[in-house]
Order: sequence, then structure tokens, then C-alpha cells
Amino acid sequence: MTELRHRGARDTDPTLQQQPSEDKGSDSELKVEKDGVLESDSKVDSGVPEVPVPPDDTPEVLNKALSGLSSRWKNWWVRGILTLAMISFFFFIIYLGPMVLMMIVLCVQIKCFQEIITIGYSVYHSYHLPWFRTLSWYFLLCVNYFFYGETVTDYFFTLVQREEPLRILSKYHRFISFALYLTGFCMFVLSLVKKHYRLQFYMFGWTHVTLLIVVTQSHLIIHNLFEGMIWFIVPISCVICNDIMAYMFGFFFGRTPLIKLSPKKTWEGFIGGFFSTIVFGIMLSYVMAGWRYFVCPVEFNNDSNSFQVDCEPSELFQLQDYALPSILESVTGWTTVRLYPFQIHSIALSSFASIVGPFGGFFASGFKRAFKIKDFANTIPGHGGIMDRFDCQYLMATFVNVYIASFIRGPNPSKVIQQLLALRADQQLHIFNSLKAHLIEKGLLPALEEAAA
Repeated sequence: MTELRHRGARDTDPTLQQQPSEDKGSDSELKVEKDGVLESDSKVDSGVPEVPVPPDDTPEVLNKALSGLSSRWKNWWVRGILTLAMISFFFFIIYLGPMVLMMIVLCVQIKCFQEIITIGYSVYHSYHLPWFRTLSWYFLLCVNYFFYGETVTDYFFTLVQREEPLRILSKYHRFISFALYLTGFCMFVLSLVKKHYRLQFYMFGWTHVTLLIVVTQSHLIIHNLFEGMIWFIVPISCVICNDIMAYMFGFFFGRTPLIKLSPKKTWEGFIGGFFSTIVFGIMLSYVMAGWRYFVCPVEFNNDSNSFQVDCEPSELFQLQDYALPSILESVTGWTTVRLYPFQIHSIALSSFASIVGPFGGFFASGFKRAFKIKDFANTIPGHGGIMDRFDCQYLMATFVNVYIASFIRGPNPSKVIQQLLALRADQQLHIFNSLKAHLIEKGLLPALEEAAA
């Protein structure tokens, strides 16, 4: 962003104090690193307009209770107490069911978008250019309309076909979505201001990258939820477990820095978080795989007009015997072990959450460092903003969606039948005759007729 830096150097207030960024944690890391990384960053990015640092909003009762502790231990207790509160809230919304979970995902998506756009607005607003925030929220509305419209058409097909207004909206959904986006595109072109073209296109790209990172991946979270709540809960819980255990191992045993982008991260925390998450994922999967409420796909019941999670569990959630390798057999004395197949898949999910997932946090750390901010916001005391808590979750959601599509999901007969019922009578008859001829050719239809007789 060369032009942004040059203009920032000319236009911003030279008295502004730079706020070196850091990862989530105490203020002790605001000091310059020994190798001079932060000093060099400050020199290179000195022209970037400053983003206001939000004040500390730790509850007064916690400040008084922890006033006698050092900054390091005070931060530890604040993070711990708020973490327990968030985990309790997570259990509560799981109890409320899939519909509430979807609403929470939407609320989190909007808050994350707001936090990122606010940072861009702090840069953009200093040039007094119009419509950036308005257009950003308008594009958010357009993208959500497109994705949620696709979801409604896909999972509520019978309801959509039953209601005439919904059927018309469904039929022309993509055209309406494109028309809405095109309107925003034209508004952006009309908002271009002479001498600031390049900056405005930077901000246009800023908005669209934010939409890609936040909205698209939150849409994938909802798709994972429809496959069964276990595909939603286990990945999210693995990321939470890795975050907590990596922090704990790093806090008490951390000595070796892991990555310069995030000075508080250590190899000890990274390795400890990995093994803890693997064990946690296997245990949590074993507990949840025995409950239909968690393993059955979330489907819409047209008779009751409500969601239902009741089915005959697939083989993935039925206990099976697995032979142990000779090495483990000699150690344990067992020849076989009884597991759910999903537990084996949970090892892949846990491994991704603990090895690749943290790179979402490193990416966010680099982003915050570029704009010299500590956190995206101060929504959660000791943790920062909502985006600070979900920087790894979005990357995990994409992996789970790809994993399900690649290794788990097969053809869905119910969706095929729904599409067939929407066809004209002559089209249905043609498909019936084609399918009948195919079954006769395969030798399956006569066997079915004999069984019926």
C-alpha cells in the first residue's frame, strides 16, 4: 500500500503515538523485541494511519479482586474467568438447538465483519471519502442474501415449492443477487473521488477480502451444522481446546519462541496443545457419537415446520472392533479396541486444529501488527474482540467442509426425490421409464418384483 503510506505520512497527525501490536495477552509484550523486528516494522510502516486503541473495559469487580496481582497473573485470571464464561455460554446454545446455533453464527459473522471494517474505516475516514462504510454493509447484505438464499433453497426445498412467493424468489434468486451486487458496484464507481482512486480501490478490495474471509466461511459453518451437530461441535471444541492448552503450556513451560509474528507463542505451547487436542478430540467424539441428537443430520420437517435431528445413525457412528498393531498389543495386552469410526476422523480434525489452525491466528497477528493494534476490539476483556476468538475457527470451518465433501458425504436420495417431485408430470414419467429400463438391464427389477410377490 505504497500510496497509502506516502499519503499517511503527509496527512496524519505527527504527534500520534505508535502502538506496537502483539498477540492476545498482557501489555508486557508491547516492548521492542531483541532482534529489532518491531523497530523495523515501525520504520517501514510509519506512514500507516493509526487506529485508535480501545480502552481497557475489564469489569471493575475483577480489577478490584485482582488488584494485588502482577500484570501477568492478572491477565491470566481475567482470561481464565472469561474463558469459562464463554464455554458455559457455548454449552447453553448447544442445548437450545440447531436453529439458535445458526443465529449465533450469523451474529458472530456480523460482529467480526464490523470489527475488520472498523479498522479499514479508521484508515479510510481520515481522507474524508464518502460511502465506504455504507457500501461495506450493503455488500455484506448482498452476500448474505445470496448464501442464505442458496441454503434455504437447498435445505427447505419442499417449503419453498409450497409457498408461491418463496418459489418465485427461489427461481430467480441468483439473478436478484447479481442485480443487488451490481447496484453496489455502480454506487462504488459513482463514489470515486479524484486523486484518491487508488486508495478507494484498496478499500474496495478490503471489503471484498473481508467478505471472503468472514461471510463465506461462516456459511460453510452452517453447512457443516446441517451434516450433524457433531461436525459443528467437535471442530470448534478442538480449536478451543488447542487454544487453551497451548496457552497453558506456554504460560507455565514456554521458553522457545515459535514465530516472530506472535512473540507469546512458544514451541512448548504448540507441542503441548497438539497432544492435548488429539486426546480431547478422541474422548469428545466417543461421548458425542453415541447420541442421535448430535450425529443425525439437521433436517426440516415439513409437517411440523421445525428442525428435527432424528435418524438411524450411519456406520460412522456405530461401534466397531479394530485390530491393534503388534507394538500396541504387546504394551496393552489387547488384541482389538472398540471405537466409533468417527473417532478416527476426529484425529484428522484435531491434527488440523492444532497444527494448521494456529496459522489463522498468526495471520490475524500479522494483520494487527500491520496496523499497530493489539486486538481487533475490546468486546471480551482479556481476549480482545470476537474476531480475536474466531481467527482460527474460520480456517477450521473450511477444512471441515472440504473434508466432509471429500471423505464423508455421499449422494443424498431425499434431495434427489425433492428435485424429481418439482418436475412436470411428463418429465417425471420419462425419468421413471429410464430408471426402470436401467434396473431391468442390471437385473435388479425382476428380483424386486419377486420379493414383492
